[in-house]
This record gives sequence, structure tokens and C-alpha cells, in this order.
Amino acid sequence: MGHKYFYGYNIVAASSIIQVIYLGGLFSFGVLFPEFEREFEWSRATISGAASLFFLTFGVFGIIMGSATDRFGPKLVLTASGTIFSLGFILMHRMTSVFELYFFYGFLAGLGFAAHDVSTLSTVTRWFVHKRGLMSGIVKCGSGLGQAIIPIITAYFVIEFGWRTSCLLIGGFSLIIILAAQFLHRDPSKLSLQPLGEGFMGDTATPRIENNLSLRDALRKKYFLILALTKLLDMFCLLTIITHIVPYGTDHGLTSAQSVLILSAIGGFSIIGRILFGSLFDKFGTKLSLMTCFSVLLLSFITIQATEGLYFMLVFSFIYGVAHGGFFAIASPSVADFFGTKAHGIIFGIILFFGTLGGTAGPILAGSIFDNKGSYDIVFFILTMTALIGIGLAASLPNPINDKTNFVNTNE
Repeated sequence: MGHKYFYGYNIVAASSIIQVIYLGGLFSFGVLFPEFEREFEWSRATISGAASLFFLTFGVFGIIMGSATDRFGPKLVLTASGTIFSLGFILMHRMTSVFELYFFYGFLAGLGFAAHDVSTLSTVTRWFVHKRGLMSGIVKCGSGLGQAIIPIITAYFVIEFGWRTSCLLIGGFSLIIILAAQFLHRDPSKLSLQPLGEGFMGDTATPRIENNLSLRDALRKKYFLILALTKLLDMFCLLTIITHIVPYGTDHGLTSAQSVLILSAIGGFSIIGRILFGSLFDKFGTKLSLMTCFSVLLLSFITIQATEGLYFMLVFSFIYGVAHGGFFAIASPSVADFFGTKAHGIIFGIILFFGTLGGTAGPILAGSIFDNKGSYDIVFFILTMTALIGIGLAASLPNPINDKTNFVNTNE
């Protein structure tokens, strides 16, 4: 092909835009939270329940969205899911009851959100063999930008127009997902192309054998369970930190504004992690990348327990943010590394479901421990042990890039 422009870069750009919109909408719920509390006088537990339902719905239906992407392609799936996600926010502007909050946001928006990773990242994985990790990292940079920018815009809308109009605007803005989805094609073969780097490993002339397993064959592999458990452990840690870092900061002498700054800094530094670990993945594969992610995560937990004050918390936010972004960057290419792309969507969806179980349990457990002990000390001990277990599990993985004897090419 020479230097001819590769259409796969359009896939990456469109997928990144989709991530911006989806994650921006998700994080905007935190801006709307106090407005619901003020107008309806609902308890924080009641409002938080809608967020928990959102996450559970996302996890369960992510499996279905992954299977649908494998079968029907990302364009159709993201057009449908983007419409549902937008509809959830649009309907919220007329909301008057807790049931409507749970149905419009918890179920509809959660259902629409379920395709955000499995459809975009599975598609990028199919388009790239060379630079697969880096391209996945660039796509996930969109989520970091969405987390940082969209909630600020939402806060402005709430001040200027009120929360109801803001929900309408978020819903309308989310229709961009549908437009971006039209650029996505499931396989390069649909455009008479082949994946970038197919048949070669990186920049070398070493043949690259894609281990294209079916779902049934993948479920029989020991390393499937190991990958699923590592995802459960990493999201147990990540969602606990994101949920509790603001109150933790205020408990340790930071102002509310400074604590929010730490949360924003994590989002910004996570972009570095997404690019860094996406690039490292292309060189070292799943095993070493995952071990390194858990090691950096462990270092962040040691740092936060040993220090206090704004500047040291910013150091923590940098170390933790790099690990946070790294986990999300390597998740999809790790699945392809072990199982190929034949059933990537549904396999990735199942592994993400394990992650949502950890992400649901972690924040609830941490809150319960704090309510009983008045401290996060035990919480960080548990998180530290979880990161150590994660390192051990990752170390038990084979490395499919460097050790072909562990795998059999089922695509014969």
C-alpha cells in the first residue's frame, strides 16, 4: 500500500469521539446529583441507587452488545445504543419520581452505555494488529477528555438554564454518537482492506499468528478466568478510588475544591497512562503490561497512605492516574492477544461484566467500612492486598506474543 492513508485511523477517530460523549454523559450525573437532592429532597442513597443500577445494566447488557457487534457490526449496534442513551437523558427532563430516575437513567441510559467499549474497542482491535495497544489507548483518551470537559459544560448549562434543560441538551448532544457510528465498519474486509500489520509482529518480519477462538473454546481456557479475575480486581480498586477520593481528601485536610482538583487531575493523568500503556502493550504484550499496571497501582496506594497534604495528593493522583488509564487501554487488546478477534465482542463483554461486579462491590464495601470505623485505613489495606493479588494473577498468565507453544491456531 505504500504510504496510502489507512481507513482504520477513521475508525480510531470516530471511536474516540464516541467515548468522549458517552463518558461525558456518565460523569455529568455527578453534576446533576445535587440538583435532584435539592428539588426532590431524595436521600443520597436513593439517588446513588440509580447510578448503581446504571452500572449493573451496563455490565449485564455489555455481553449482549458485544455479541451483537460480532454478529451485526458496530454501526448498527452503536446507532441503536446511542439513540437509547440519548433518550434516557431527554426523558429525564420531565422526571418527577424516583421510579422515573431509575428507569430513565439507571436502565435506559445504562442500556445505551453498554456498547461504549465493546463496540468501539472490538472494532479497533479488528482493524489493527500492529499498534493495536496504542490505537486502543488513543480511543480511550476520548473517555479521559469526556470526563474532564463535559461535566464542566454541564455545570454551566445547569447554572444558566436549570437541570431539566441541561438533561435535554445532554440528550441532544449525545446524538453525535449516532453520527460518529456511521464511520465504523466491523471488518477491514468490508472495504476490501486488511488489518494494519496483519501477518507480522510489530516492526519485525516475524509472522504473527492470530489465535481466533470461538466463545466456547475461550471459556475452556484457564487464562480466560485469570483475565476475568484481574479485571474484577482492577475495577474493584478503580471504582473505589473514584467514588471515595473526594471525601478522603476532605477528611485529610483538603478543601472541597482541592479534593475535586485531585479527582480532575486523576482524569488528566489517566490520558498519559492510556497512551503509555497502549504503547508498552505493543512491545511487551498482556502479561508484563498487566503486571506493570498493578505494580504502579500498588505504588499509588503505598504513596497515599504514607503522605498527606495537597501536593502529595497530587503525586498520588499522577501515579494512580497513570495506572487507571493503563488498565482501560490494555483491556481490549489483551482479549485479542489471547483469543483473537473472531468472537472478541462477546468475550470482551463477559470479561467487562466481571469488572462491573468488582466495580459495584468496591465502593459499597469501602463506604460500609468507613461508616463503621470512621476511617479509610482498612479500605486502603484491602486495596493494597488486592493490587498484590493482581500482580500474582497477572504473573500466572502465559505470554501469547512471545510463546506460541501455549496456543493453537484454530483458524485452519
